[in-house]
Amino acid sequence: MKIMVVGGGGREHAIIKKLNENKDIEKIYALPGNGGMKDDAQCVAIGAKDIPAIVEFAKANGIDFAVVAPDDPLVLGCVDALEEIGVHCFGPNKAAAIIEGSKVFSKNLMKKYGIPTAAYEVFSDVDAALKYLETAPIPTVIKADGLALGKGVIIAMTREEAVDAVKSMMEDKVFGESGSNVVIEEFLTGPEVSVLSFTDGKTVVPMISSMDHKRALDNDEGLNTGGMGTIAPNPYYTEDIAKVCMETIFLPTIDAMNKEGRTFKGCLYFGLMLTPNGPKVIEYNCRFGDPETQVVLPLLKTDLLTVMKAVRNETLSDIKVEFKDMAACCVVMASRGYPGKYETGFEIKVAEDCEAEVYVAGAKLDGDKVLTAGGRVLGVVAVADDLISAVDKAYKEVPKVTFDNAYYRSDIGQKAIKALK
Repeated sequence: MKIMVVGGGGREHAIIKKLNENKDIEKIYALPGNGGMKDDAQCVAIGAKDIPAIVEFAKANGIDFAVVAPDDPLVLGCVDALEEIGVHCFGPNKAAAIIEGSKVFSKNLMKKYGIPTAAYEVFSDVDAALKYLETAPIPTVIKADGLALGKGVIIAMTREEAVDAVKSMMEDKVFGESGSNVVIEEFLTGPEVSVLSFTDGKTVVPMISSMDHKRALDNDEGLNTGGMGTIAPNPYYTEDIAKVCMETIFLPTIDAMNKEGRTFKGCLYFGLMLTPNGPKVIEYNCRFGDPETQVVLPLLKTDLLTVMKAVRNETLSDIKVEFKDMAACCVVMASRGYPGKYETGFEIKVAEDCEAEVYVAGAKLDGDKVLTAGGRVLGVVAVADDLISAVDKAYKEVPKVTFDNAYYRSDIGQKAIKALK
């Protein structure tokens, strides 16, 4: 079988490594992939948003199955275009991907179908938004409606910050047209949980829960990033809470999408807040999260391609999806200065005795050398019998991966370990 994975980051590297466990797969292409994937897939210099080129490549190379991993191509209809030429895909079609593509759509969906989420208002007029902020409860959360590389959400701790956020999105267009409409919503408190779920539009199979660490610096300080590390499972997400989420959030969301004529098939990511009033949805993503995928997929026991095919063929209830009763920790190594200005072009070296999985996100090939080429460079992932051991093992392996200007947080998993105790 020939497989094509659209995307080029750490999440895609984790997906590719997991797919490689299936012996029926003869070749995996990554479009565009990155230099750090060279031993696991053939990288092809086609951008993830270049849908006509992706379709032509699939046709020319006899692709049997495609995994469309990032949000942009999903929202742009990459799955629709590939299915149209007979290439089976894992990932939602354009109609369903709107659940992430538009915050306004997803908030209105939750309101219409009674799915618990933060109270909110939607604005397309900057003056109306600013007037609302004069009396809105503070802190508040400002969200750009469309995709913004995961950065279109600002938590405003003061009224001044809230005003600045609205003006930067709606007037200065810092996120382009994504900020034409904004959602201003209630600030929720409680532990955050990420739950990625396989769904074929009928059955929902939640994966192991995880906890992301978004801030750049230790103790959750510094700027928001795409994620500086993750652990799984998330100790705050108990069996009782999982049952509540299935009944009040997961199944109602799938039913709501079906009723809207937007059946969702793929990986639906539930970003949850465990508030004093029960679990609530902070956000939906229409794909595997990054870096959550890097800790969840290593714990999957069932063959990933088998699961993905069942999702596509709406036969998910026919297979048993199993996970290891273990824990995982991912420490992201970034370029110093990220998410602000940073330098790239430094050689990445992995010691021969490194016992961790290394999922590469921002790298390029220069001859036979792999050089840094992004802010988040790679994730060092360790799996162990329990969370404390997984965190210890990850940090023991981190020094075996080196590049100039490397930076990483030293406290990934500590909040979770405190919760355990």
